Amino acid sequence: MTVVPYKDRKEGKKEQIADMFDSISPRYDLLNRLLSGGIDIYWRKKAVRKLAAVQPQLILDIATGTADLAIEALSLNPQKIIGVDISEGMLAFGRKKLEKMGLQNKIELRKGDSEALPFENNTFDAAMVSFGVRNFENLDRGLSDIYRVLKPGSMLMVLEFSQPTAFPIKQLYEFYSLHILPKIGKLISKDASAYDYLPESVKAFPYGESFLEHMHRAGFSQTQCEPLTFGICSIYTGKKI
Repeated sequence: MTVVPYKDRKEGKKEQIADMFDSISPRYDLLNRLLSGGIDIYWRKKAVRKLAAVQPQLILDIATGTADLAIEALSLNPQKIIGVDISEGMLAFGRKKLEKMGLQNKIELRKGDSEALPFENNTFDAAMVSFGVRNFENLDRGLSDIYRVLKPGSMLMVLEFSQPTAFPIKQLYEFYSLHILPKIGKLISKDASAYDYLPESVKAFPYGESFLEHMHRAGFSQTQCEPLTFGICSIYTGKKI
């Protein structure tokens, strides 16, 4: 069953996701810091370090949002990072952020579909996605297209929510996700559906070994999964040989 933000609407998941992120974009960065207690910053730093092994010069950031991961990836000293997202609202806030930081020449943001990336085959040295693959309408198609645009010898890094399994973290996380997170999200974002969608989409996502199987089907090898913070999220990596 496909999980969508707005269950009373007929549009497909892709269109609904774009509308949802357009709606919450003014408060997205604030909510990320607030709802994660700021630990999302640590997650991104650790995730980006996974790409250092391939010394990427041209990096693709898929579902870039407001460019938080792209900015963090500048620590790898690439020549350029291109971020793509289907939400123009998120990209607009990302561009303002880059202009304030003077980074618009290092990071370029474009509107683009993760399942039909507007790039030639074998273009990028690395690709990365943070908290975005869960929103793909067709996960296998999205991973296959990422594989297509990567050069041989390059790496994909995915940072995504997973589900803790150990007591009592599992029970505490479920309570927070179902009862606390949606209320705070609705109060600040003013979108009643967006932060109900978040825990629903996490629950439906094939995390851990199941996600690695999707990466294998797309062609990636040497895949690995590293759980973070008691399994609340995980870093996945794979190579295009």
